[in-house]
Amino acid sequence: MDTGSGVVGSTDVCIVGAGPVGLALAIGLRRLSLRVRIVDKAPTARYRVGPLVLWTRARQALDVLGVGELLRLRGVELGTVTLHARDRALGPLGTGWALPGHARPLAVQQYDVERLLREELARLGTRIEWNTEVTDVEVHEDRAEFSLRHAGGAVESTAVPWIVGCDGTASVVRDRLGIRFEDRLPSGPQVALGTAPPGRPLGLRPGLGHLFLVPRHSLLVFPLSDGGFRFFCFRDRPEPGSTATPTQDELRALVADTTGVPALRLDAAGSRPDGAPLHGRVAAKLRHGRALLVGDAAHAWAPVGGPGMNIGILGAVNLAWKLAAVQGGQADEGLLDTYDAEQRLTAVQYLRHMRFDFMEPPMPPLGHRAFAATAPTAFARRGLRPGVGLRTGAPGRGGVPGDHRGGTLSWHRPGRHRRRGPRAGDRMPDVRILVPGEGAPPGTGSSLSTVPRTVARGLHTLLGYGRWTLVLYAARAEPGVLDGLREACARFPVPIRILPVTPRDGIEAGRLGHPDVLWLVRPDGHVGLVAPVARTALLRAYLSVLAHGRPRAFRKSRRILPLRGR
Repeated sequence: MDTGSGVVGSTDVCIVGAGPVGLALAIGLRRLSLRVRIVDKAPTARYRVGPLVLWTRARQALDVLGVGELLRLRGVELGTVTLHARDRALGPLGTGWALPGHARPLAVQQYDVERLLREELARLGTRIEWNTEVTDVEVHEDRAEFSLRHAGGAVESTAVPWIVGCDGTASVVRDRLGIRFEDRLPSGPQVALGTAPPGRPLGLRPGLGHLFLVPRHSLLVFPLSDGGFRFFCFRDRPEPGSTATPTQDELRALVADTTGVPALRLDAAGSRPDGAPLHGRVAAKLRHGRALLVGDAAHAWAPVGGPGMNIGILGAVNLAWKLAAVQGGQADEGLLDTYDAEQRLTAVQYLRHMRFDFMEPPMPPLGHRAFAATAPTAFARRGLRPGVGLRTGAPGRGGVPGDHRGGTLSWHRPGRHRRRGPRAGDRMPDVRILVPGEGAPPGTGSSLSTVPRTVARGLHTLLGYGRWTLVLYAARAEPGVLDGLREACARFPVPIRILPVTPRDGIEAGRLGHPDVLWLVRPDGHVGLVAPVARTALLRAYLSVLAHGRPRAFRKSRRILPLRGR
């Protein structure tokens, strides 16, 4: 049965999976005017115990989509995390969260994230087709054909220009395309999620987290906006190779032993005993012609700290503008290969950093005693304070690896000005710049009421997801320079805003970079090109490759070292 709603011509992209990543992708595509169909095999939206934390990079990405403020109002920004060895507090951890803009991660329940994203997608005119399961996918040169099974057993065969699998670790799309996960899941510790109802048995205050360490297991605790808290409990497997999951009673016992609180009440609906190991997997490729993979379909993680949701959201925002440019005829199809390269690199970076995280995995008794004995000295000495590892998403640059340095879309040609400002591939810093205000307040005298004033704004507020932005210092924006830049940008089919800026002060100027350099910022906020203002030929060459390059021009980044498949 063909309903006609998904045939080529009425839909540009079909998204399989209506979780947070699929919803973020759908919102990004709709904001760029693509026609989207989103299906999910679940009967309806459901309560799920999932990731708790949106890290800085993911929050910035959601801001690009225009939904960051909605989520902020539903969450709790995290402050310090205190380290405990049994019942003794050792001190606050170094978190690396002191970043401009979104300085802190946001604790927010996954079901709140999904609900707010569903509401935003509905406002954009797209409804989710529940109880609709993809059963087969076949990719052709100009389309993707697939079959859907609806409620009641009705079958629909249809085609769209593009299909994107956001359907989780057991992705039907990935399976039908014959794409495998790289790397074997090694045996390791187990993790279990738990939610305690409102109340403060651990003496928690809003915004403060705790990490409890005891021999052979550990507990990471984050407060929730409703007064309760979520914990992630790590423990050694009872037996090597065992896949048995801890029971609710075992969870309570683990929490009691770790925290010293004997009668902690758990919310059965918000707790999930899990045998998941603390390792991840990455798909061998994320693009197969007209089909792409995003989120857990592309990379799978243990449900700790929300790497799947956070890295998946980064991938959705990375993909949406590229897919819109290709579908709109503004860029060569090879641009989509850069999504594959950049997103796989981000996932592989995270996976490798996880292996060096020594804070959350359970410690043996001897290691625990040594750590508890030496940690107070480390806390007392500046520069030796331990930090929360990458698994919980708190490295110094925003929660997950997020730069695309070395990628084929990242041209770093600053000339002799190499040591200042962002590099090509970095997220453009949210520099505070001066913009014209509305004049002095009324009633301050006629001589002042017409005097223009300037106000400081974040640079990110002047970027746009539907365009590129060329940033340069206003002091270097002479008429001749602007004419040359406009001439170079006029040949590019995607809108480019030329934005001369004046940093608020010397500190902000240092964050931006040298005055003789320009920065071409991609729609997702990453820097594509860094070049001297005077070298407009570099700008023309970059835009020409972007618009007219062939797939070989967007070869995979040399930074990706493939994992060994098993």
